[in-house]
Amino acid sequence: MSPKEENSIRVLVTGGDGQLGECIRVLEKDYPTLNLSFTSSKHLDITNKKNIAEFFKNNSLDYVINCAAYTNVEQAEKEPDKAYLVNAEGVKNLAEICKKYDATLIHISTDYVFDGHKNTPYIEEDVPNPINEYGKSKLAGEQYIEEVLEEYFIIRTSWLYSQYGKNFYKAIREKCKTEKKLAITTSELGTPTNANDLGYFLLQIIERKSKKFGVYHFSNSGSATWYDFAREIVKGLGKLETIKLEKTDNYPTFAKRPGYSVLSKTKLEKTFFFETKNWDQSLKTIFEKTDNELS
Repeated sequence: MSPKEENSIRVLVTGGDGQLGECIRVLEKDYPTLNLSFTSSKHLDITNKKNIAEFFKNNSLDYVINCAAYTNVEQAEKEPDKAYLVNAEGVKNLAEICKKYDATLIHISTDYVFDGHKNTPYIEEDVPNPINEYGKSKLAGEQYIEEVLEEYFIIRTSWLYSQYGKNFYKAIREKCKTEKKLAITTSELGTPTNANDLGYFLLQIIERKSKKFGVYHFSNSGSATWYDFAREIVKGLGKLETIKLEKTDNYPTFAKRPGYSVLSKTKLEKTFFFETKNWDQSLKTIFEKTDNELS
């Protein structure tokens, strides 16, 4: 752990080299009362009980933000065992060790626990029914937490992107460097979510030492198709005049994906008095964090 005052809140961020972990790392400077430690799978393998036990034995922790996950939706269909190992068994290991050492677990889950058959935003009480292996593995992780712990935070989010890691925003930026035409699907409706906003919310929970445990939905506000999202990215890059964007409803994927996965934030906003930003407005803040000029 980093050397801070003894009465600081000690927080472990697993999967700290992922995009959400990186966003939290940047925000750390704004939270002097938090003593954050970041680990990757190379340093802390959540699927290895011995590894976790040794880490917790040597580090006193108040909170664990679990950003560690197997997130390749397509590949999960081909190797579901690997997805379950991280997203379910690994999460169970974390829940059990958090219980033993009295640390609060904040676990990041997904909109893909739902089947997409609704046409109104999903609330926390809706019955999950994942239609792909990734979603099934994430739901199994949630269920393990609920079995092991009485107090926890499960935060479901959607279409996460940022200036870090691999994500749709970064992919479109790269394609804009070489492509003159992009065909983007309109077959899914969800909400692009800025990982910086999610990171801010998570640290707010911890700083306030909130005891309002449970399952919550966090995303930016509003809804969009992947085409809508791509268009706003291209627009933000000043490339609408030079890149031709085409809509398509025929975008073959190996994994089934929910056609509708908008999440309701009503419970979260009322419980924590937190206002979520509209997705297109939040996207604009990313351009302030990255270089707008494409070579």
